[in-house]
Amino acid sequence: MTFSQIPVIDIGGLRSPHLSDRKAVAAEIRHASHHIGFFYIANHGIPAEAIAAGFAQTKRFFAQPLAVKNTVAITRSPISRGYEAIGQQVLDQTPDLKEGYYIGVDRGVADPLVQAGTPNHGANQWAALPGWREPLEAYFALMQQLSLQLMAALALSLDLEEQYFAHMTDNTMSVLRLLHYPPHPVDATADQLGCGAHTDWGCITILLQDQVGGLEVRNTSGQWISAKPIPGTFVINLGDMMARWTNDYYQSTPHRVMNRSGKERYSIPFFFDPNYHALVQCLPTCHADQPPKHAPITAGAHIMEMYRKTYETVSFSR
Repeated sequence: MTFSQIPVIDIGGLRSPHLSDRKAVAAEIRHASHHIGFFYIANHGIPAEAIAAGFAQTKRFFAQPLAVKNTVAITRSPISRGYEAIGQQVLDQTPDLKEGYYIGVDRGVADPLVQAGTPNHGANQWAALPGWREPLEAYFALMQQLSLQLMAALALSLDLEEQYFAHMTDNTMSVLRLLHYPPHPVDATADQLGCGAHTDWGCITILLQDQVGGLEVRNTSGQWISAKPIPGTFVINLGDMMARWTNDYYQSTPHRVMNRSGKERYSIPFFFDPNYHALVQCLPTCHADQPPKHAPITAGAHIMEMYRKTYETVSFSR
């Protein structure tokens, strides 16, 4: 089914004590996930103050001189944390016209996964800006809670027990990214984008975008549909991992960003991924009509392969 707009789903019912209310929201999520792979969520319960603080600290960091940002460059981290410069990531055919900052689950040297040398698990790099780290850690925690709520809804939407994914999401690989898109250069080539066309790699993405706009989603007819900013909402999209879990019944939809506004654009995506060793294989409710299309894979192996494909000069193995 081709789509021309992205639905807004009120998820307040997910906080209801009544299963029927939670299932009603899950039914809307099922429809959007199967036909589109994108939807907005409203009535999500995330405080406006936390959102404002996230944006403020994002703008504060990217306003720093390049020399300051490079003190926490991603190349200094063995686990892909910290600052990435404009052009460092290639999601399509040409380097992206954006800069970013990776923040993951902060794990000390005593953490069992760190002790085991698990790829991409360890400590964050934090910029030496007073009062910068705490609001971002608080925002990370809120996104983690919201993600678990959405995973329970996705389980219901797939006719599974509500906590089906709980044992696979109790020690996640979640990542928060701070992103800054300068105004699109007037002399940019036709194939240069703020963020090249791609699908997300993992499970679900919760995107906070400012009011500048620029996100576009490709429908099945090949048209690019604008995901315009809607105040008070987040944009949700499913990644390749969820498509794989559902035997491609749920969509991992291509999207891109081009900042044509002439203004600075900021966004904060939260990538929620399951435990490193979680097995991603066709769910029991998703192969009645056809056999599984994808071989089983661990979540960690899938994510690490995608890192290797999109960064040419950075090593992410411990």
